Amino acid sequence: MKYRSGYKYQLAEDEIFQTVLRPTQRIETPFIDLAIDGELAVRAFYAWDGPSGPTWDTPSSMRGSLFHDAAYQLLRMEQLPQDMRRLIDAEMGRFCIDDGMWRWRAKLWVRELRFATAAADPENRKKVHIAP
Repeated sequence: MKYRSGYKYQLAEDEIFQTVLRPTQRIETPFIDLAIDGELAVRAFYAWDGPSGPTWDTPSSMRGSLFHDAAYQLLRMEQLPQDMRRLIDAEMGRFCIDDGMWRWRAKLWVRELRFATAAADPENRKKVHIAP
């Protein structure tokens, strides 16, 4: 058996984001699709670890954290260029504000993400564990 650990939440239904991300070609993975017009679809059953950093899990942070984890996964998979990282961080903040997060909290969270370079590094993909 092979599995990955470190997840906290699992998406119950597809979630669609209209983003400013513009890949040069459509990106399709089993759980994440990104169209050239910026529509990002995260599919049901996608697992993510929720909000990270100097924040806490609240309704206004859940969609932003889902978007951020999915987009950073595309960075780690080298499906998106690393220079899109700041754009992804800003988009996460926009989704959080749209969902009712206080602007100062969203801005603080986005500012702290500049130190999250390792989270986007392909070397830090989730490890596959093996059980008998």
